[in-house]
Amino acid sequence: MNKLYVSPSPHIHSGDTIERNMYAVLIALLPAVLVGLSQFGLGALIVIVLSIAFCALTEWAIVKYLYKGEFSLTDGSAVITGLLLAMNVPSNLPWWIVAIGAIIAIGVGKMSFGGLGTNVFNPALVGRVFLLIAYPAQMTTWPEVGQLTSYTDATTGATPLGIIKAVINNAPGASLEQLPALPDLLFGVNMGSLGEVSALALLFGLVILLWQRVITWHIPVSILVSAFATGLLVYLINPALYPLPHYHLLTGGMMLGAIFMATDYVTSPMSKSGQLVYGCAIGVLTVVIRSFGAYPEGMSFAILIMNAFTPLINNYMPPKLFGGK
Repeated sequence: MNKLYVSPSPHIHSGDTIERNMYAVLIALLPAVLVGLSQFGLGALIVIVLSIAFCALTEWAIVKYLYKGEFSLTDGSAVITGLLLAMNVPSNLPWWIVAIGAIIAIGVGKMSFGGLGTNVFNPALVGRVFLLIAYPAQMTTWPEVGQLTSYTDATTGATPLGIIKAVINNAPGASLEQLPALPDLLFGVNMGSLGEVSALALLFGLVILLWQRVITWHIPVSILVSAFATGLLVYLINPALYPLPHYHLLTGGMMLGAIFMATDYVTSPMSKSGQLVYGCAIGVLTVVIRSFGAYPEGMSFAILIMNAFTPLINNYMPPKLFGGK
């Protein structure tokens, strides 16, 4: 009979835990959250609090009454799902729609597959796409920045991606000259969801995640490079109709998705080569959907599509065995 021999203590331990990684993601999201709060004020705060609360409540109820399991909220995953869902919706979204999105995200996107570590799709994106399909009017009504005390009664307008889609559809009066300047996109002086207004804040979060070794560069960099290349190709085909490629990187959910959602451990490939293929596909699909699809944004759909391909990528591009060359 084979025996496993373990050397005497002290043993080397990396100190890496689920809780550590989850809370590192929360810290990395903090700059973007602060920018969202500074731009949208009360509405942003209400959406964030409600989303996190309903996600946590849904997970607690399912674990306690359906799974009969132990308390699981301390791992931070439900909080991250709630925060990411809030970052993907307008800051004037009615409270009951936020609640529905949170219940779908946790109940369908996460717990129906067995909970943390077994879900096939990113839970926050499941909730976001469900709301986009079920409540398209509310999910595409964007408050203008600076209305710090407004919630559902905020004045609304078009996002940069909305302007681009209007130009592509030849809407009267639409022009690419209406797009915000580069500094506005970097610092968050433009309309959109909480998680798309400041590319600079999200990039700062990327630095934190890379520094803490929570993620590697493979997925975010491959997404951004492939999206830029695809956007450049589309722009060269028709410069009057399609924007310069940097708009694809700095608008919509590109940065938020590439840094915080596509890099989800459970729903992304395990090998480095697989992550590069996965990321490149997301970048290309996002720009294709934005340029030729019915929706102005394509990041959520692209990530969910590639989530479905992750098992196939893992099968054909498995990670290197421990000790292998």
